Amino acid sequence: MSPEIHYAEISEISRRIREQKVSPVEVVKASLERIEKLNPTLNAFITVLADEGLKQATAAEAEVKSGDWRGPLHGIPVGIKDFYDTAGIRTTAAFERFKDRLPARDAASVAKLKRAGAIVIGKTNMHELGMGTTALVSYYGPVRNPWDAEHIAGGSSGGSAAAVASGMCYATLDTDAIGSCRLPAACCGVVGFKGTYGLISPQGILEGEKADEMILWLAHPAITTRSVQDTAHVLDVIAERNSQTIDANFARGLARGGKPRIGVASNFTAAHEVAAAFERAVDTVRDFGYPLGSVVVPFWDAGRGIANIEADRKAIAQHAFKDVDVLLLPTTTTTVPRIRDAGANPLALSPENTSFANYYGLPAISAPCGFDSNGLPLGVQVVGKPWGEQTVFRLTRQYLEATGWGKKHPIP
Repeated sequence: MSPEIHYAEISEISRRIREQKVSPVEVVKASLERIEKLNPTLNAFITVLADEGLKQATAAEAEVKSGDWRGPLHGIPVGIKDFYDTAGIRTTAAFERFKDRLPARDAASVAKLKRAGAIVIGKTNMHELGMGTTALVSYYGPVRNPWDAEHIAGGSSGGSAAAVASGMCYATLDTDAIGSCRLPAACCGVVGFKGTYGLISPQGILEGEKADEMILWLAHPAITTRSVQDTAHVLDVIAERNSQTIDANFARGLARGGKPRIGVASNFTAAHEVAAAFERAVDTVRDFGYPLGSVVVPFWDAGRGIANIEADRKAIAQHAFKDVDVLLLPTTTTTVPRIRDAGANPLALSPENTSFANYYGLPAISAPCGFDSNGLPLGVQVVGKPWGEQTVFRLTRQYLEATGWGKKHPIP
């Protein structure tokens, strides 16, 4: 399949499928061929569901031909981070003790994706048990960056970011505990999103296994794609419907206007190249003509512990966003580390700029904003008020359309 296809947006592939100009079987076969070619180097997938994926694609093709089109994800190949339970398919969290673990049922969001017609083509590699930011520690071996295999892909959702960035699939279902989706998205030059706490159900993340209470609070379900539009399409399928989201259509909402008040972080940590790329991103946003000022980000003190989370979430909504609608800051504190330099340090890629959004339950997205001197991607982060996803999406999409960074890909 040509790069124009395997790097196309979901909406474009979906249109072609619906108009029967390309079949789900062709799309899935192309993704599987891409995995066969690239996975031996990148190690993005732990389990590849070739036979099951083709079976699902054949059924999707028949449904589309009969006029039973389920929506934008029908026939679209997606990956699932190996944290999420999949019925009858091993779910290991890249942990040796779970290598033969076979869940009895799908996680809530996996089931929603399947009902929408998405084709699950595999389970993506990750940092063992989600307990690191490099994705180098895995029973199945380290994940490598598709821009340069000598660099980390980030973690813990490193396999997902590498798979999406290299065109193996169109989207992945992930988790983000301290930046676990946004950090690898920045490292691999794709879009990583986590929603407001409660927006997406965490049911089925290693269900039945003992887990640290803090991790359960912080491990927000997340999405990795190559565009904000693609993220919105996935979110429309998996979002929980409550008083805040009952009428939301995230994909259609991208077309609406608005004039967000933007707060540029003044207290983040960043190496010179990261800070320089961020300043260029701010200059681009400044040209949009929205109200823009400097803000102090209330970074999370890990010593505060879980008992303060509920009170602190209310406080952040009242104070940090009193005069702004979104915050801008770099996603990472440094450029992408080399594997040899990251070594055995599970936090070699610092979550200092990302973890506060988990603690306070805020919607946050990382989008590509340039490259470092080694040709590795850099990311800018947009963080919103609770239930402010639509504002976050609109600003990020406008930025990517203005810069074209989202159209850069590592492998033809």
